Formats: sequence, structure tokens, C-alpha cells
Amino acid sequence: MNKTNPLPNILSLMRMLCSAILLLVAPLSILFYVLYLLCGVSDALDGYIARRTNSTSSFGASLDSVADFVFIGVTLIVFLPILHLSLWLLCWIGAITLVRISSLIIGFVKYRAFAFIHTYANKATGSALFCFPFLYHTTGLTLTSCILCGLATYSAVEELLIHVRSKELLRDAKRIH
Repeated sequence: MNKTNPLPNILSLMRMLCSAILLLVAPLSILFYVLYLLCGVSDALDGYIARRTNSTSSFGASLDSVADFVFIGVTLIVFLPILHLSLWLLCWIGAITLVRISSLIIGFVKYRAFAFIHTYANKATGSALFCFPFLYHTTGLTLTSCILCGLATYSAVEELLIHVRSKELLRDAKRIH
């Protein structure tokens, strides 16, 4: 009997907990950045450890995706009020959100599961979102937001199209075919 390593799932749960705590600490404080970095490290390590220890599972992949979703949601809740984004950027973010929600609904109706997909574009978007607080200080809010929203638009539309075109849930689809 193959024994599963619980560490990847514990790391995903830790990311959800740290994300929730981010809502309670001062944005951009030292504690905020420590928790934020813990979220990023747990995101990088959970899948790596699961693959290296042959402990991957559909439950673990779903838990990782839910943890990512929670982290992204918390990040938006924390940053949107303090960044003073222009209306066109807020509308763009709203449109991306609608595409993501549509994709989740279609995936849930079609597959009866939370249908997050681990595409290259989703991974690139997650990495860019994670780097956002560090990048916007150097490249400016508008340029950083445009790059992030461009990546997020592509990845959201790609995931939606994969769900619409596929007959089965392809969690590990790397890109649209």
C-alpha cells in the first residue's frame, strides 16, 4: 500500500491560514511581507514535494488550487483599496473575475468538481501576482497592473476555452490545444 506524504496538503492549508491572517495585519508591514512570503514559499513547495515523494492526488491538486484561489482573493481584497487604481483597470480586473467565475461555473456543471487547471499561463499569472507588491515599486503601478492583467486575461480565457472544449476535466492541461 502506497503511503501518502501529508506535508504538501499541510503546506496548502498553511497557505490558506496565512492568507486569512493577511487580512488582519497592516498591509505592506514587515509582518505582512513575512506572511506573504510564507504563502509564496508554500505554493512553490507543496507541488514540488508532492511530485518528489510520489504523493500527488486529485484531492491535493484541488486543495492547492483552492489555496491559490484564497490567496489571490485575499491579495485583491488587501491591495485594491490601497492602490487607487483607475476605473479602466478596475473594469479590466472585474472582467477577468467574471471570466474566472464563468469558467468555475462551467467546470462545476460539466465535471461536478472545482475545475481549476494548472496551465502554464495560470502558473505565470500566479507568479506575476505574487511578485506584484515587489514590482509595482520599481516599474510603477500602471505598467505592472497592465502586465499582470494581460497575463490574467490570457490565462482566464484559456482556462474557460479548455473547459468549453473538453469532454473531461483536464487538471494538468499545460495549454489549450
